[in-house]
Amino acid sequence: MDLNNSNITTTTTTMMTMISSNSTSTNGSRTATAAAAAAAAATASSSSSSNATASGLSRYESQKRRDWNTFCQYLRNHRPPLALSRCSGAHVLEFLRYLDQFGKTKVHIQTCPFFGHPNPPSPCPCPLRQAWGSLDALIGRLRAAYEENGCDPEANPFGARAVRLFLREVRDLQSKARGVSYSKKRKLTTSNINKPAALQMQPQPQVLCPPPPSSPATTFFPPRPRN
Repeated sequence: MDLNNSNITTTTTTMMTMISSNSTSTNGSRTATAAAAAAAAATASSSSSSNATASGLSRYESQKRRDWNTFCQYLRNHRPPLALSRCSGAHVLEFLRYLDQFGKTKVHIQTCPFFGHPNPPSPCPCPLRQAWGSLDALIGRLRAAYEENGCDPEANPFGARAVRLFLREVRDLQSKARGVSYSKKRKLTTSNINKPAALQMQPQPQVLCPPPPSSPATTFFPPRPRN
């Protein structure tokens, strides 16, 4: 009888130990799961905060950063590699010509029957180029990014005279080839905006200066008769 009681006590103790160990392992797994979930939440929070910071930039600033990174990558891939401090207007022109292979604007050559037609009726084998407006905006963004990255404004290659002349030539060539006018519209001043259209078309009267004052007339006194 005592032996049976001893066996029962031993079995009960073993079962309690197993239950306790199972409970401990369950709590440990729950703790590990909670820690993993907290780590994942922290990672998601940091990722969302970084995305929020990136999305805080304006469209212009984001595009300017991408353009600057593209130009710096072009300089690194240059043969031989070119340092930014040694970049000149000639290298900027090389970069613009390099971008022409990614252009999407049809520029008709002079022998093309659609030369000067803004809306050609059928496709033609003329090359695709970067549009003048895209190149002009690109140079403006890169010129600003060059100075924002601590470079000397006086040595800004994007403001070189050769670059300005190149953009002017591209504008004139594409204007003739595509039959599109790039002339800027005259800006209306505040005084002209407030006036009716009929009054705006009327010529402004000229202000005439008054004639110079004449010299005072000399008073004539007739001679007195003699007595």
